[in-house]
Amino acid sequence: MTAAQLHIMGRLSKIEGINQAGLAALLDMEPITVCRHVDRMETAGLIERRQDPNDRRVRTLHITDKGRELLPDMRNLANEIFEEAQSGLSEGTRATLLTALERIVSNLSERPGEEVEPQRQHVEA
Repeated sequence: MTAAQLHIMGRLSKIEGINQAGLAALLDMEPITVCRHVDRMETAGLIERRQDPNDRRVRTLHITDKGRELLPDMRNLANEIFEEAQSGLSEGTRATLLTALERIVSNLSERPGEEVEPQRQHVEA
């Protein structure tokens, strides 16, 4: 399972029944990228698409029993990686780091797409 798929599973475990467009927005990913991951995860039997009872055109996403069985191990692995990444940092430094990272993500998420593109620099290899 890829990091993006782990992220999808983690988010779905909290907001099961969301549609792909909503999930893409929450994950700050392109809808087609989420669709491709969902396709693979559905083929693997980890999640399923169900018809929205209020809109026949919409499919909602749900974790299967097989996917649900993996969640505890996935959370444990994520916690281990998170702890390893923060080893040697005091609790205060960890809290400051988390606050700073949340601010960075918020800053970048709030920027309109047309402002981001001109600031990118092309680097020739």
